[in-house]
Amino acid sequence: MKAAVVTDFGQAPAYGDFREPVAGDGETIVRVHAAPLSPIVKALASGRHYMSCSQAGFIPGVDGVGTDPQGQRVYFLFPKAPFGSMGELALVSDEMIVAIPDEISDVRAAAVATGGLASWVALTRRAPIQPGTTVLINGATGAAGGMAVQIARHFGAHRIIAVGRNKTALDRLDVASRIALDDRADEALRTEFDRGVDVVLDFLWGEPAARIIAAATKNRGSRTGEPRVRFVQLGTVAGDEISLRGDAFRSSGLELMGSGIGSVAIRELLAGARELLMETEKAGFDAPVTTLPLTAVAEAWTGLPDVRYILSPAGHTH
Repeated sequence: MKAAVVTDFGQAPAYGDFREPVAGDGETIVRVHAAPLSPIVKALASGRHYMSCSQAGFIPGVDGVGTDPQGQRVYFLFPKAPFGSMGELALVSDEMIVAIPDEISDVRAAAVATGGLASWVALTRRAPIQPGTTVLINGATGAAGGMAVQIARHFGAHRIIAVGRNKTALDRLDVASRIALDDRADEALRTEFDRGVDVVLDFLWGEPAARIIAAATKNRGSRTGEPRVRFVQLGTVAGDEISLRGDAFRSSGLELMGSGIGSVAIRELLAGARELLMETEKAGFDAPVTTLPLTAVAEAWTGLPDVRYILSPAGHTH
């Protein structure tokens, strides 16, 4: 079959031939229609992610949309190595498959699921919110951040604060407050935390997260009775490490947690995907994407950082 193949951790995948998978007990072969190229896919293929393969020679892709042997359209998670989603066929555990509602297109289902699953799970499993909550989204201008805005609003967030590095993209967001990560961001962040923030969804980490944590903990001594702030770490686009002061946690209501593979049970990730897709049409969830054929994998791999690409191994671009 044809596939994108990682032959070197330091290079973009190459389009070429790869052996076809053979299903064993409890496994399904899915004919892939849409394969998202998300930051985690690139991290895994680079060998830098904590769940990366130890050797090259595999097909990248952690999720996708396709049809099962019965012709049912499905969304699938975590295909079995070395058969990722960026091939004509993917090998998937039967337990990692969710049916897609008929009214949602292949590309829309792939875009919403890959962009929105992180925030959906975070806001239902890790830091559940109630109507009236204030949510700050660090990295709101990216594909996942944009979905987080929609999902937070869907769950009844009273105020949404969008933080990001792209001021032009920030200005397009329909939110209560926008903070560009420039020289004036620290004062604006402190103002928002003084007003009250309940949950932070962080897709960036690195220096932007350090600035947010500093604003969240400055002069917030527990003796004043400040409510807790739940900081949910979801991605490391801006850096893998930051420096943290211990007293920032002792003297404030800040709670730092992660949400992702390992901190959330696989069955909960799959359940979250099912819930998200079932709610998509009624809620109006959508995410802008650029669709390309799988033959253009190298172009997509080195494409614009703020664009979410969906690759189509089977020529399905609708």
